[in-house]
Amino acid sequence: MKSGSNLEKILAAGHFAFTGELGPPRGSNIEHVKEKAQHLIGSVDAVNITDNQTAMVRMSSWAAAMLVNEMGLEPNYQMVCRDRNRLAMQADILGASAMGIRNMLCLTGDHQMFGDHPNAKGVFDIDSIQLINTVRQMRDEGTFLSGEEIDGPPKMFIGAAANPFADPFEWRIHRLAKKVEAGVDFIQTQCVYNMDKMREWMKQAVDMGLTEKVYILPGITPMKSVGMAKYMKNKVPGIEVPDDVIKRLQGAEKGKVAEEGIKIACEQIEEFKEMKGVAGIHLMAIEWEHKVPEIAERAGVLPRPVVE
Repeated sequence: MKSGSNLEKILAAGHFAFTGELGPPRGSNIEHVKEKAQHLIGSVDAVNITDNQTAMVRMSSWAAAMLVNEMGLEPNYQMVCRDRNRLAMQADILGASAMGIRNMLCLTGDHQMFGDHPNAKGVFDIDSIQLINTVRQMRDEGTFLSGEEIDGPPKMFIGAAANPFADPFEWRIHRLAKKVEAGVDFIQTQCVYNMDKMREWMKQAVDMGLTEKVYILPGITPMKSVGMAKYMKNKVPGIEVPDDVIKRLQGAEKGKVAEEGIKIACEQIEEFKEMKGVAGIHLMAIEWEHKVPEIAERAGVLPRPVVE
């Protein structure tokens, strides 16, 4: 075991992993974190704690991760390269490990121009691939980037994101390969709606032997409304929402659009269970945490396995 985390044990045992997501509040009220976490306990193997997502100031990811960890919900601590230099990153990795956090997702981070402080200075001292390598070096070699020894290396199961839908498509699989080479242990993808392109990307990953070296968890985000689908299609870079998905939502009965969105998500999960190279799914139920137990039940992924 590289970290001994629950997520690592689930994946190593060959179970179909099921992870969730929790966005910290825009304030210091811990009850917001606890309320969201209560819906996820027992339904997911680990929960992503986002790091100032969409470049908006929120409670720090490590603090929210500690809160959910204390509740018995395993966190997947996110860190973005936008806000810290390599000194701060390495310090936070040590701190998170010292507090019992065992999973970490390495991200570049949304550009600050899209958030609530567009004039903030972006750091980007290192990128996400370099961050993966940093955590791997600290864990496996017991040294900082400077080469000096660490007194008590951090034990982290290293994750990263992948977007199979960004242009140019033919280069996406090679970017994944770079992250694998850097030492990533698991991958969570961008929200998947274009299943044709996802099937092709997974086939490439299998053919290149990448799925033998990394666990891949496709991202699922249930659509709540037609408006949400159109917004994600037209306004969110890197997400492809096919017209037939929008048409299907538009064809739902009045008041049943969200139900249709959940149905589509469950159908995707069923396909991913059988897709070669897929090790699980990452459910991003944005501000819809209370629906996660229902989705997990309908998708047939409950009860979650327990691996000692």
